[in-house]
Amino acid sequence: MKIFQPKDRIFFTLFEEVVGTVGEMSELLKKLIIETEKDKRFAILNEIEDAEHKNDDTTHRIYTELGRTFITPFDREDIHFLATALDDVADYIYASAKRMAFYNISNDDEGIIKLANLICYGVAELKIAVTGLRNMRNLQAMTTALVKINSIENQADDIYDLSTERLFDLEPDIKLLIKKREVYHAMETATDKCEDAGNAIETIIIKYS
Repeated sequence: MKIFQPKDRIFFTLFEEVVGTVGEMSELLKKLIIETEKDKRFAILNEIEDAEHKNDDTTHRIYTELGRTFITPFDREDIHFLATALDDVADYIYASAKRMAFYNISNDDEGIIKLANLICYGVAELKIAVTGLRNMRNLQAMTTALVKINSIENQADDIYDLSTERLFDLEPDIKLLIKKREVYHAMETATDKCEDAGNAIETIIIKYS
């Protein structure tokens, strides 16, 4: 890895920028969920949208650098897969926030609160793993983070299933049922994409550590 870093450090920097932005988005999502005032919710949604656009720009730059860089720090397909997975996490966080705001979902849904927390935990572990790519010196911390990401995704699956079951049992308003289920799905998919990003990092570790 060391022989590549002087020329290609830009990839590490860009990945760290992306995961940092995704972390900001996950915290804003939690903030939006607990907010009760509609206007303030939309203000937070605008912050999330701005962060999502920023993330799109950084991800596009990764693709651009990938196209014009002769020697990359690791396989091009792994760089592309990781960039895409991180961008997907951001997309589904934004989709979750947008549905919460536009559908005016109340902030007392236990499943939504738990899923939002799991998204934050997953992104925090992703940040540890992504930061470790720069020098590959702390593989133990990276692999521990990847194991936690997998566990978080499994927990999110369980919460999604239980929350959906409870929703069908207890929610008499069919329109609200559909809206909440869409929010559950978008949030659970965000954790799936965290796991995809973790799998990409695991592949890199296996190849280059």
